[in-house]
Amino acid sequence: MHRRKNKYLIASSGCCFLAAFAHLGCIVFGADWYRMFGAGEEMAQMAEQGLWYPTLVTLTIAAILCVWGTFALAGAGVIRKLPFTRSILVVITSVFLLRAFSFSALKPMFPDNSLTFWLISSAICLFIGSLFAVGIKQEWSRLTKANV
Repeated sequence: MHRRKNKYLIASSGCCFLAAFAHLGCIVFGADWYRMFGAGEEMAQMAEQGLWYPTLVTLTIAAILCVWGTFALAGAGVIRKLPFTRSILVVITSVFLLRAFSFSALKPMFPDNSLTFWLISSAICLFIGSLFAVGIKQEWSRLTKANV
């Protein structure tokens, strides 16, 4: 029996992959993209200098977003089940929502990031986290039965 695919988890997956590609764009296109996305002048200058730190941080974020997008597809039933899908989707949702609401606490730790960066990225995290939350709610009983 074929079940309907969960459009909220599919959308959250697409958002994660899109965000990962945007991060990779910063690596490819350099300092101007770091500035455009509000990552801070220090990150932009390090990228201009060819230092490894911006690339490493950005690659790590992109990789995490790709893994999260893959788990969203597994939860949606688009790809095969992955171990601990239900638990991992709950953690992913929590991270996005926590990030969305904690920007005022995080802001002092990253003084170079612009207010625009914090507001836009927090809104994006709230949107993606909400997609995950609705998708998980719709899939909860299936994910519980599947023991993933």
